[in-house]
Amino acid sequence: MKKLKRIVSKIFIFVMCLMLFTGCDKSTNQSKTDKITVVCTMFSQYDWAKQIIGDNENVELILLGDTGVDMHSFQPTADDIITISECDVFIYVGGVSDSWVNDALEQAKNEDMIVVNMMGVLGDNLKQEEHVEGMEEHEHDEDEHDDAHSEHDNLAEYDEHVWLSVKNATIICDAIADAMCKVDLDNSSEYKSNLEEYKIKLNELDVAYQTAVDEGANKTILFADRFPYIYLMKDYSIEYYAAFAGCSADTEASFETVAFLAGKIDELNLSVVLIEKGSSQDLAKTIINSTTSKAQAIMEMNSIQAVTKEQLEAGETYISIMQSNLEVLKQALN
Repeated sequence: MKKLKRIVSKIFIFVMCLMLFTGCDKSTNQSKTDKITVVCTMFSQYDWAKQIIGDNENVELILLGDTGVDMHSFQPTADDIITISECDVFIYVGGVSDSWVNDALEQAKNEDMIVVNMMGVLGDNLKQEEHVEGMEEHEHDEDEHDDAHSEHDNLAEYDEHVWLSVKNATIICDAIADAMCKVDLDNSSEYKSNLEEYKIKLNELDVAYQTAVDEGANKTILFADRFPYIYLMKDYSIEYYAAFAGCSADTEASFETVAFLAGKIDELNLSVVLIEKGSSQDLAKTIINSTTSKAQAIMEMNSIQAVTKEQLEAGETYISIMQSNLEVLKQALN
């Protein structure tokens, strides 16, 4: 099924790119301005770019994934492919969920486009996917693994949820600001100034996370869900147990996994069981009902993998979401 999905995706992008170069380019009939166009594939990078660009009205910032679709399921539309093809700066994650990106970039019309690959920027700061004790086995599709290695510069073995580290955010923001300075030299001082102001806020958030961990009664959390928070855990030396790996599509856990996680809750005297924002509580309730006290609270953390236009209009930001995650983490560590 995964292989078929990749093939369909490649065919779709090929057809869209072919249309671009055979006179079917819709953009010729659309209002085209002289604005610098920055295209982002997910919310975190979109918000970082927004903070760096500031009030510059000469820049059009576009978020492709604003429909609430999880990044693992996102597929570009025909208009998305056209938008990417003509943009000045393109920012994407660079993991296996972006398997469609390389095909789109190969046919880009703007030869001067600057591309920011978040995982490529991070280099040695990348963390490998890991399987912790008690977690359901997650088998990779071998064909998907091979394709990802050829298409994503051997990044397939690394966890792609890099934005969930405030420390990573600082590094990626540097790269975004550098890209903006290259495409708009006249406003480079403004971009650099905005970057420095934003990095102060990121540093304050980083310190707040470290303080919360230092003051916590324990250093372990438990997720009755998939777990995309490896970078966050590694940053602050937090131990964790989880039902599934970050990119797992599984939703049902075995009896062994339920029993193991319930036993860990009892052993560590944990008062909170965590799940992903918007996930079903069914597994968490099953695990809690298998503990001795059966009294643990269920709380949500937001991995920022999906965002809606309504959330954008409500003023959600990367920092506001990560601050909300911090408040949840504080309770989970006490």
